[in-house]
Amino acid sequence: MLNKKVLSIILGGGRGTRLEPLTSHRSKPAVPVGGKYRLVDIPISNCIHNDLKRMYVLTQFNSASLNSHIKNTYQFSNFSEAFVDILAAEQTPDNQTWFQGTADAVRQCQHHFHRHEYEYALILSGDQLYQMDLTEMITAHEKSGADITIATQPVSAKEAPSFGILKTDDHSFIRTFTEKPAAEALPGWESDVSDDMKAVGRTYLASMGIYIFNRKVMDEVLSDTTTIDFGKEIIPDAITSGKKVYGYQYEGYWEDIGTIKSFFEANLALTDDIPKFNLFDNKNNILTRSRILPPSKVNVTTLSKALISAGCILSGDIIERCVIGIRSRIGRKTTLKNTYMMGSDDYQTLEEVAECEKNGTPYVGVGEHCNISNAILEKNCCIGNNVTIKGGDHLADIVTDTYVVRDGIVVIKNKAVILPNTSIG
Repeated sequence: MLNKKVLSIILGGGRGTRLEPLTSHRSKPAVPVGGKYRLVDIPISNCIHNDLKRMYVLTQFNSASLNSHIKNTYQFSNFSEAFVDILAAEQTPDNQTWFQGTADAVRQCQHHFHRHEYEYALILSGDQLYQMDLTEMITAHEKSGADITIATQPVSAKEAPSFGILKTDDHSFIRTFTEKPAAEALPGWESDVSDDMKAVGRTYLASMGIYIFNRKVMDEVLSDTTTIDFGKEIIPDAITSGKKVYGYQYEGYWEDIGTIKSFFEANLALTDDIPKFNLFDNKNNILTRSRILPPSKVNVTTLSKALISAGCILSGDIIERCVIGIRSRIGRKTTLKNTYMMGSDDYQTLEEVAECEKNGTPYVGVGEHCNISNAILEKNCCIGNNVTIKGGDHLADIVTDTYVVRDGIVVIKNKAVILPNTSIG
């Protein structure tokens, strides 16, 4: 019955400039995560595990690979009502503009949503890591009698200026809201949180960008075409206008990975002994495209805290605290530490490898005698022999033709060729 009540809407985000160059040729939801997944797999998997199987993904930038991934991954029975459909920004006789913000994107797609019967619209973000029982949130929304429910996460004073901060009353209804407050404005914005959260100083409630709207309420708040963003306009206006806005407090793992640094740290955290984001949860596993790949082959390599995806050929000396994506190749006497290697889309043939060796050009993967740390190696990059890449705080941000540095992390671009004996960092 829940599937008939709820329509899920996943926001693909804007240009994703803070994640460049990972978003230079793909949308944010299509960025590879955890070696074998895409970011969009996270909210879709959460929905499916909660029997919410009617989903729209809204996007407008670089959506080709996202379209392909969803088409090849999420296929349901022809006799069910389940679907995952892409809605890219489109010009219509009534509208000639691109999506201007999160709320505007939902507004422009409403004519698609109205084709379905539903009581609640569940708005999700396409660039977050979490494993959340959405059923509990929907149940809390119904019991509270709210018009709108916002998922909230307790955060510290250091984190609070990066989020929309909410203040709730004794019944968990939101009375005030401020978008990204300055540190000096935080006193007085503390909320009632659990003892565990108080013990670690997480006393401010941040909006997670996950919302439930009653259908009529969503139609009403989106009728004002001058508002374009949920966090900056729709939610504050709803609170001040007297709408019943409920705060659903969630204290489990949640990470907004909208920057290179947060993306990098979230991926490497998956290699921890007991990671906060559990890829090995039988009930909440992450669903993704099924690929026919050979098992990974490891040749005389010391592996420590590493996630190794399928279809890899690893001959390096040391791979430590790394996430290795599908079809990765690492040459002899090479060391990788604190690195996310995304892998490649295809294998090179033996003839192509021979041609590379003949011409003295690197082939796809990491060559021999390399030393790489604190880096993201994009898909299909070609790193030659004797290359050194050492990211760290000593590096200033920079953009080049083949790599960028963001917050000390070296990101080798998609299909970039790093010639033998190159040193970065």
